[in-house]
Amino acid sequence: MNAPEKSHGRELVAFAHGLRLGDVPADMVERAKTCLMDALGCGIFGSGQAWSQILADEMVAEASAGRSTVIGRPELLSAPAAALCNGTAIHGFELDDLIAESITHPAGCVIPAAIAAGESVGASGARLIEAIIAGYEVMHRVGAALGVEPAKRGFHTTSLVAPIACAVAAGKILDLSLDQLLSAVGLACSASSGIKSFAAGHGGGMVKRLHLGRSAEAGVRMAQLASRGFLGPPSALDSRFGLLDVFGGTGASPEKMSRDLGQTWVVRDVWFKVYPICGWIQPVVQLVVELRGPRPLTSDDVKSIRVGVSRYAAQNNGEPAPIDTMGAQYSIPYCAAVALTGDPRDPAGFSPDAVNDPRTRALAAKVEIVVDPAVEAVYPAQFGASVALTRADGSVSQRMVLDCHGTPADPCSHQELADKFRLLAASRLPADAVSDLARLVDMTAALPSLRDLTGPLRAVGVTAPNKRKTA
Repeated sequence: MNAPEKSHGRELVAFAHGLRLGDVPADMVERAKTCLMDALGCGIFGSGQAWSQILADEMVAEASAGRSTVIGRPELLSAPAAALCNGTAIHGFELDDLIAESITHPAGCVIPAAIAAGESVGASGARLIEAIIAGYEVMHRVGAALGVEPAKRGFHTTSLVAPIACAVAAGKILDLSLDQLLSAVGLACSASSGIKSFAAGHGGGMVKRLHLGRSAEAGVRMAQLASRGFLGPPSALDSRFGLLDVFGGTGASPEKMSRDLGQTWVVRDVWFKVYPICGWIQPVVQLVVELRGPRPLTSDDVKSIRVGVSRYAAQNNGEPAPIDTMGAQYSIPYCAAVALTGDPRDPAGFSPDAVNDPRTRALAAKVEIVVDPAVEAVYPAQFGASVALTRADGSVSQRMVLDCHGTPADPCSHQELADKFRLLAASRLPADAVSDLARLVDMTAALPSLRDLTGPLRAVGVTAPNKRKTA
């Protein structure tokens, strides 16, 4: 392997390769378990959605032999197939975690890749926690180094960097050598893809759900190939024609991949979502709920609502009349209307019937979106918003927030996250099984085999999750 002796990309991969649980502060281990709990709750809920069911049906029909779990299915599949299904499920309803600065969703790809690879080799729970922490580090650092230019051009940043993070997480589980892990990362760089046509306002379909699953699948597959001696370009992260060069261009900052390695921990910066909508819109909905008060409003109660956001959100999240669930979850006017009239935590507000409700559309038409200079100044490190609500009687109330609830600056409590997990998991599991799974997650680092954790996931039953409320 003729990798350069020094590069920011190589330093990051080498750090991830050498990371051991004993190197990580105890509170970060606990944080990683919280990420795992949140991801499994999202995955259980998401596995009941149509897109997850279609995908799982397809993978089961292929009958790929393996030892890895698909949430809600009794069959064991190959690790890449299981990672594909579970990544799609975890990212299946815009409820999974994110990191603001890098604009990435780590849980929906890193965790299913690590679990699927871990089951394939009988890995321990401690190895899973190591892989999660390492994968999150790579996910955020590569995303931050890539910069915002790819997103401005319409690439989905998460699915550009996720294959690399998943290759690292799976590679750690598979115990690859450093050279093998560099190969896996090099191979994964050529799996980077994903355009944001789902956010254009003309119907998003189901493809965004698939972006995380495909990334998890690619990461596991590339790690498996590297373990057999399949060679990838070892400098594909930050060499000429590498990932940062091709997608990030002059806006890329390779040094961000290695800055403060081992001193700062990415899992500390995770943002846990409160509402099943795009991250940029979370603060808008929070403010609308606060301003409206405890009683839902009708269109007759509202004269207008003015929303201030970043320039990017104003340009890309302003569709007033979305035509499907994906579009609704990315529409500031629609989400604001839902927040005024009901419970925006409830996925039922984003069902096809709700999206086409003329009363919601009438209220969404009263939303004006502007670029707020204070919000623009902190983007993308912070996703802020300002809202001014003018009622029919002419009274005006307004507020601003730069860090909404769920972010590290205003974190959800442990109890809030536990309640979110229980509500999501209860959509497809009985209460006693939910409690048992929560206990297993808490014990993850001590589990001799990941199969102790994943066994209950195969027992997830089929109900109607969209009729339940979530957090």
